[in-house]
Amino acid sequence: MEQSNTAFSEALVKSLKGERGHLPIKNALSDIDVALAGKRREELPYSIYQLVKHMTYWQDFLLLAAQDEKPVLPVHVRESWPEEECPGSEEEWKQTIQYFLQGIEQACTVAQNVQLDKPLESWPGETPGGVLRNIASHNSYHLGEIVLIRRLFSAWPPPTGGYPV
Repeated sequence: MEQSNTAFSEALVKSLKGERGHLPIKNALSDIDVALAGKRREELPYSIYQLVKHMTYWQDFLLLAAQDEKPVLPVHVRESWPEEECPGSEEEWKQTIQYFLQGIEQACTVAQNVQLDKPLESWPGETPGGVLRNIASHNSYHLGEIVLIRRLFSAWPPPTGGYPV
């Protein structure tokens, strides 16, 4: 891998994991229980569970795109949001988090093993690096919402600590 691709790859991996600008994503999610995952307030448009499911939907979609596959776009963005506000069980919630975090690891593997600036045939004008950057920024955006929701329910910081202290 050439030096500029290696530097970009390393920066992407840090962004995907949440090591730039905020705490690691896994630290913000790992201690959330099923009750907190499904909690709602009237002024909040969604629960933490719905956010994570939405993040997972687009992460899966974009991972396919980063590997030059052509996933089908939803007819409407609402298809990327689950109707259920909470998981059915603690086990389902743990599996949801585990699956989401595995997707982040998969994105990191892609970042470390592909030519990041090679144009994607299936997505004209896009590159694997650009798609992976999109995953990182989308996840980061919604992670901020998760942190805010946790604060509203007095469930912040996580045991690993949070920013700001």
